[in-house]
Amino acid sequence: MMSNRRSFLAVALVCGLIPVSSSRLFSQQSATPKAQAQPSTGQDEPDPLKRQRSDKEQFQAQREVKKELKGAYRTWLDQDVAYIISDEERKAFKNLSNDEERDAFIETFWLRRNPNPDSPENEFREEHYRRIAYANEHFAAGKPGWKTDRGHIYIAFGKPDSTDSHPSGGAYQRPIDEGGGETSTFPFETWHYRYLEGVGDNIDIEFVDTCMCGDYHFTIDRGEKDALLRVPGMGLTQWEQMGMAKKQDRFHGGPETLGTGPMASSQQSKEFDRIELAAKLFAPPPVKFKDLEGFMSEHKIMNGPPFPFDVRTDFVKVTDNTVLVPVTLQIRNRDITFETKNGVARGVVNILGKVTTITHRTVQTFEDTVEVEQPAELLEKSLDRQSIYWKALPLLPGAYRLDIAIKDVHNPDHMGLYARSLEVPKFYDEKLATSTLILADQMAAVDSHSIGAGNCVIGNTKICPRVSSAPAVPISFKRNQQLNFWMQVYNLQINDQTKSNAATVTYQIIDTATNNVIFEKQLDSKELGAHSDQLTVEKSLPMAGLQPGKYKVTIKVNDEISKQEIAQSAPFVVE
Repeated sequence: MMSNRRSFLAVALVCGLIPVSSSRLFSQQSATPKAQAQPSTGQDEPDPLKRQRSDKEQFQAQREVKKELKGAYRTWLDQDVAYIISDEERKAFKNLSNDEERDAFIETFWLRRNPNPDSPENEFREEHYRRIAYANEHFAAGKPGWKTDRGHIYIAFGKPDSTDSHPSGGAYQRPIDEGGGETSTFPFETWHYRYLEGVGDNIDIEFVDTCMCGDYHFTIDRGEKDALLRVPGMGLTQWEQMGMAKKQDRFHGGPETLGTGPMASSQQSKEFDRIELAAKLFAPPPVKFKDLEGFMSEHKIMNGPPFPFDVRTDFVKVTDNTVLVPVTLQIRNRDITFETKNGVARGVVNILGKVTTITHRTVQTFEDTVEVEQPAELLEKSLDRQSIYWKALPLLPGAYRLDIAIKDVHNPDHMGLYARSLEVPKFYDEKLATSTLILADQMAAVDSHSIGAGNCVIGNTKICPRVSSAPAVPISFKRNQQLNFWMQVYNLQINDQTKSNAATVTYQIIDTATNNVIFEKQLDSKELGAHSDQLTVEKSLPMAGLQPGKYKVTIKVNDEISKQEIAQSAPFVVE
């Protein structure tokens, strides 16, 4: 395996895109009317360009701005950065007049938040989209996870330091500060943060699922989770049990319905603090980093013997208009120059990648040094193996060019270059869709600290794709290996009454020589996530029972609510 180490690469890319002629349409055209002579009044006349617009004209201007701000830019504003953009930034973005200005604004928006200005990578942006992907996978409830209150808080502040979860509700012994006594609750969670910048220390955030459908909403009323709140004589507080208070007194105003108890007076003084906390939690976080200018300078790649490597790109939906594009590089150990020192053979490869638009604008770069180490006595046996480098890039849908250059550090003239077009798909609302179908020989769940982060980690699964040597060449496996496959399904319809999905997922292993189905299994979507419009299909199958030959994995999804079907296939070879 490769271990990453930051380094600057002494080679770079030459972007050889063919210029594309284009024309821009302007939404407003001005024509200079022929001047007409007017009698002079001898007084200064007001400038017609500075006159105040009527209410009708202002309303029409606002409609024109909304009409122009659509598609990718509206999705970016209303979905991608909805929880982190400031009011001033939102207003400024809406006042921009053309797409060039909007593209520049988006680039500057992320650069301002980059915690490491000297790095071409933007850790803030990558972490932001990781959180969106996590929220969609874990908090969906009849709507995408990013739209839920838990998703909002997770995207804005990240993972809580601790979580007190009661997914089934049931019997609950109130703490003294909630009035004491025993009651029964709806499902609820309390997230604890030791510190949130701009909010405070030791922050507890409570979410309650009063509909029992998985949709936990934020509440400042700790009494809202009480399922017996409006049942007379049930779920009494400690003082209500002793006859020192009446349950109906809970509904005499105030943001909380906890009822009186040993600490009631001190809790009443904190009710406005909870309102203030809610305002701070749902306000955009402050921008901590300074504005930046400048872009990565471009250099010319050196000539030398070819350094072969294979590249695979996959597509995973993050939001309706942002796609995570994992890029996987596979290098044969035999093509790396190893140097042996103290009984350890060590190879070093520098990697530089860049994603550009058809107008030559750089939108993503990545730069890493990777190392391959083997005991010297085992080097010869390891030369037929491959080493993997993996990088996930968040991109907007559209056409790009992906350039990658690699350099063998122990043989400086040994270099390789990859240049291909990259078509990032658009995932439309209400249309059933899937991610790329990924095949791998190893797949594993990651611990809670590694979810959404780390090499080959997508969501809560680590899966390094097998890479073929050419687009038309199937991936090969050995009979003693596992066949692991991973795919996500998007935009399943949710039943309005049950708040759950209703789809069947069928996966098959097909012998392509005979077109016979060797293995087939069908799953109910509820087994993978009953209340989510997004599912993850991940399965492992031993290949010992497959004879050498050519096969393919096919996953079919049939949404019984929307009456849509979709299928993905991936070929492979068993050696």
